[in-house]
Amino acid sequence: MQHLALGKDTFYIKSRLIAHAPTVVFIHALGADQRIFDAVASGLADENVGSLRYDLRGHGLSDLGAPPTHIDDHVNDLAALLDAADIGQATLCGVSVGGMIALGLWRRRPDLVENLILSSTGAKIGATEAWNQRIAAVREGGTAAVAESVLQRWFSAEEYARGGGNVALCRNMLLHARDAGYIATCVALRDSDLTEAARTVDVPCLCIAGDVDSSTPPALVRELHESIPGSKFTLLHGAGHLPPLQRADAFTQEIQDFLG
Repeated sequence: MQHLALGKDTFYIKSRLIAHAPTVVFIHALGADQRIFDAVASGLADENVGSLRYDLRGHGLSDLGAPPTHIDDHVNDLAALLDAADIGQATLCGVSVGGMIALGLWRRRPDLVENLILSSTGAKIGATEAWNQRIAAVREGGTAAVAESVLQRWFSAEEYARGGGNVALCRNMLLHARDAGYIATCVALRDSDLTEAARTVDVPCLCIAGDVDSSTPPALVRELHESIPGSKFTLLHGAGHLPPLQRADAFTQEIQDFLG
């Protein structure tokens, strides 16, 4: 098991750093954890690309500490982790809120960002009232109260109805996310708009959408792509809200092609 301490809080990380090779730092989605990137990190290692994955504050095995009610709280964690791991510049690969955290790090610490890979995300995600309803539901009944509605947005209707491994594992991830961490990150998402930050990006950027994602539909990801000068856009067929889990081989290939 690997861990890094930031002040009094311990973060669960997995790193496969390779000397004189590029490093991709993976940032997972709300309600998930770093395991959605397992297959992608393994595939990249086979191609001599290093990686670092971590569980967001209040998710997985990482401490909650002060609830992260602002995107900048997550950005501060990411910057501190990169500094503590002595990574320097890296390619940031964020899914959903992870993409917004990556954009936030670009805004705050561009010296740490070599490239951006933004998947299943937008400069602003969701409407205020929808977030308020989700926050109220989790306060009332925990993540179990929203798990099935979330899964139905993460997967196609056919895959959700079929069930099976990925759906079951994602359900377990959601149910094990700490309510306070989930709620705080919902608040951060509700109150964040990184449109201006997106317009300032001047490093290579790839935007990836899943064609059956109803949480952050392809049109939202394409809108983000169109706001980032010189960025690339790709649509992964058969992928929902978690392409690195649902289409791991294709996602890995997109990263390899992007990094050249």
